[in-house]
Amino acid sequence: MGKSRVLIIGATGNLGHEIAKASLQSSHPTFVLVRDSAFSHPHKRHILQTLSDAGATLLKGSIEDESSLVEAMKQVDVVICAVSSEQALDQKPVIKAIKLAGCIKKFIPSEFGLDPEKTQISHLDHGFYSRKAEIRQLIEAEGIPFTYISCNFFMNYLLPSLVQPGSKIPPMDKVTIFGSGNVKGVFVKQSDVAAFTISTVDDPRTLNKVVYLRPPGNVYSMNELVELWESKIGKKLDKVYVTEEQLLKKIKGIN
Repeated sequence: MGKSRVLIIGATGNLGHEIAKASLQSSHPTFVLVRDSAFSHPHKRHILQTLSDAGATLLKGSIEDESSLVEAMKQVDVVICAVSSEQALDQKPVIKAIKLAGCIKKFIPSEFGLDPEKTQISHLDHGFYSRKAEIRQLIEAEGIPFTYISCNFFMNYLLPSLVQPGSKIPPMDKVTIFGSGNVKGVFVKQSDVAAFTISTVDDPRTLNKVVYLRPPGNVYSMNELVELWESKIGKKLDKVYVTEEQLLKKIKGIN
């Protein structure tokens, strides 16, 4: 039995591009759903060209066009959606198209973060996690085979600044630490998330399961990250600890 044919929605985004590359590298017949407008965007056009040159099949369509979605899905076995988190509810037409196509053996929706059913964020996320949870509920209500990828934090968003809001570079003198600094987080590269995601495509153990990415070497507390950075720059940083109450008050003030 050959490898599953994979359709990727959102392949011109950062993670979607990595997933498409990982799919090709793993020798899956790889299909990419492409809007007509993408070809007029230089950066997106370049991504699509490189994927096409690597062997991907470009299929014109969009999540707003039901007929193009269904037609694309009839050519594949697995659908992976990598649209942005803000577009989570835009996956509803994808779910409908999967039902209409009737041939998809697995759907991997756009989650790729913290588990939305286990994350508590004091109702300050403007529905960020509830939207993802709603998509989960719809997938399961429709009886669609799935795999959810819970990869925790993308290191390229947080580590360049050493988790300092508003900064793009790590601190050299003073560092802000939230809470005690002892709570651990999992920090992963997007290319690794993509590789793990593709590895679940034909793995029966992942069917209708949540896959948690927690490589032991990627688990660090804030205090540990600061200590690593101090060892690299050869100096101690002044540490400012912000309590949970102070942080919540600041966030509420911003909102």
